[in-house]
Amino acid sequence: MTITQLKRKFLEDLGDNYPKEEILSFFNLLAAHILELSRLQMALEPNKKLSEAEINEFGQALEKLASFEPIQYIIGETEFFSLNFKVAPGVLIPRPETEELVQWILDEVSLQQKSSLKILDIGTGSGCIPISIKKHLPKAQISAIDISEEALEIANLNAEQNEVSVEFIQQDILSAEKLPQQFDIIVSNPPYVRELEKAEMHQNVLQYEPETALYVKDENPLLFYKKITKLAQEGLAKNGLLFFEINQYLGEETKAMVQDHGFDAKLRKDMFGNFRMLKAQKR
Repeated sequence: MTITQLKRKFLEDLGDNYPKEEILSFFNLLAAHILELSRLQMALEPNKKLSEAEINEFGQALEKLASFEPIQYIIGETEFFSLNFKVAPGVLIPRPETEELVQWILDEVSLQQKSSLKILDIGTGSGCIPISIKKHLPKAQISAIDISEEALEIANLNAEQNEVSVEFIQQDILSAEKLPQQFDIIVSNPPYVRELEKAEMHQNVLQYEPETALYVKDENPLLFYKKITKLAQEGLAKNGLLFFEINQYLGEETKAMVQDHGFDAKLRKDMFGNFRMLKAQKR
């Protein structure tokens, strides 16, 4: 079987589940992963014959995609902030919107012009936020907390892979009485999707991504934000900043809650025009 024939099979078998452009994107990612071929190389060698082992590997991936398994879990990695990150079932797949949160933090840091910063990421998952920040702020002291041992194992591997040093801590932030020290910046992308919003989620998210990293109860959707904001009252240094990725439907509610805890707060829209980020500073 050639590359062209295999690509045609992907388009035929997955056409009912995904748009054409997404299927082609899947195929290109798999070709890079399995064959170590770029899109240009594939275009130059469309009739390149594949080995039986290669065809079998593509076939297994095709079955998984037909069952809506995320391509990132299939190939075991994803790109975030121009860096490669390992991901696995049980660890939330980084989103493009979160890259915008990281960029906002870096922009604010450049304005402050502080030489050494202490930064904490709460609910780190794959470690994409602290590792990306550390890559751009090598002098910063960065710590990251997560409740999941599995997620922290992946995060540690990602730190090693990207050649940065981040202190990872296993802890349930909801049971924490205080933070380990004061920080100049606290950032968190905690669970914020309400149960009632599950109907809006794609099958690949519903079936495969970790529920504990995504969902909160409808009756208390700001659970994590309230706890982290309360901890930040004492855990932020003077002029320290608090950054959240937030539920687009609860922007004003989140902002009001943060303000009620003694912070000035500002919302920001993401690339899709949704209020997805919040920055706060203690009054």
